[in-house]
Amino acid sequence: MKKRLVRNGLLIAIAMIATIPAAAQDKVEAEVGADLVSGYIWRGQDLGNVSIQPSLSLAYKGFSLSAWGSAGFEKSDTKELDLTLGYGIGGFSVSVTDYWFNGGPGYFHYGAHDTNHTFEAQVGYDFGALALNWYTNFAGNVGYKANGERAYASYFSIEAPFRLGGLDWAATVGATPWENDFYNGGKNGFAVSEVGIKTTKELKITGSWTLPVFAQAIWNPATEGAYFVAGLSF
Repeated sequence: MKKRLVRNGLLIAIAMIATIPAAAQDKVEAEVGADLVSGYIWRGQDLGNVSIQPSLSLAYKGFSLSAWGSAGFEKSDTKELDLTLGYGIGGFSVSVTDYWFNGGPGYFHYGAHDTNHTFEAQVGYDFGALALNWYTNFAGNVGYKANGERAYASYFSIEAPFRLGGLDWAATVGATPWENDFYNGGKNGFAVSEVGIKTTKELKITGSWTLPVFAQAIWNPATEGAYFVAGLSF
């Protein structure tokens, strides 16, 4: 049943995005990169210390397929592999992501109670001055309520980019709208998970090569956590 749910969810997502007119991108574009971060903070959750986070993506006519991972420098750190199928046109975007973490059932375990996968659907719109995104877990570890019912844990974020002092900045607020144990240690009901500010600067290494450096301050009001992280993008 779980395998059918995952497969049907992916087919529905593909069918939805296939009905949208294609963007004017007539050749395959590929990107590869990696970030080195002083701490792995995701949606206000502390997921690890110093980590290397590689990425690889292919894009064609608005469609994209990407892989992203995270591995800490310590042997005990959790390793992560995410695969995302997405579509974007103008400011609109929609995607399905498969998150997987080691330390539990192996990668090819998809059973309802025997998996370390989380399947998430995303829809969003970038207005330029403001970007809005909604995320919902629909299969795998969907998150649960205190009474054991499936919560289909969801998260929404608002991001506002701006330029100040010669640098590019972005302010972010994110929250989970209802009770679930996927975010914030199982806090009940609506909970703000992230209030953050991030800035990026391009360091000129040679005449043709620059190295992006970023720093980010993050607060999680739900867990009373506070973090300051920095990173390099290669």
